[in-house]
Amino acid sequence: MKILAFSGAGISKQSNIPTFMERPDIREKLFRSYANSHHEEYNEVIRQLKANMNGAKPNDAHIALAEYHIPVITMNIDGLHKLAGSDALELHGGLPEDDEMDHAYQLYNKPVLYGDPAPNYSIAYEWVSNLQQGDIFLVIGCSYHTAIACDLRAIAKARKAQVIEIQSDAAHEVRKVLKQLIEESKNAS
Repeated sequence: MKILAFSGAGISKQSNIPTFMERPDIREKLFRSYANSHHEEYNEVIRQLKANMNGAKPNDAHIALAEYHIPVITMNIDGLHKLAGSDALELHGGLPEDDEMDHAYQLYNKPVLYGDPAPNYSIAYEWVSNLQQGDIFLVIGCSYHTAIACDLRAIAKARKAQVIEIQSDAAHEVRKVLKQLIEESKNAS
């Protein structure tokens, strides 16, 4: 049995990072067209995002995934999976470094904006396409608001992997679910 995790904003909410659904004022400005035509305003939006994430620490959901060596595909740009020790595939990139903030509007993949190519999507599709019957696709804190979130779930189901959703209290539920899955796998062997 292989476990592959897919995380969205809900995993980081308990690390005090607001979701984009809670910040529509920011979401509507994360378009390439906005960055190209409103340089300073866009840079300020990115500064606000960084400020929201500064000092955020991985919660136990991030830590459990790293401890159990679960590969992670994440839609998040907060870097918390990497901070926890996971080698996560970041679908939407990350945030600019402090010395890049004055020209954030020119950067690609820091973060991936609406209207930009998302270079890691093809890798995510490949990873999920490699799941098989008996494998687990663990979805943590992901809505159905993006095409990739819907696509990856559909591919996992088509591959006959079991899709397990943790949509609330990830900081407490992820470790419990992983522990149970590992125990069940050992007992089945």
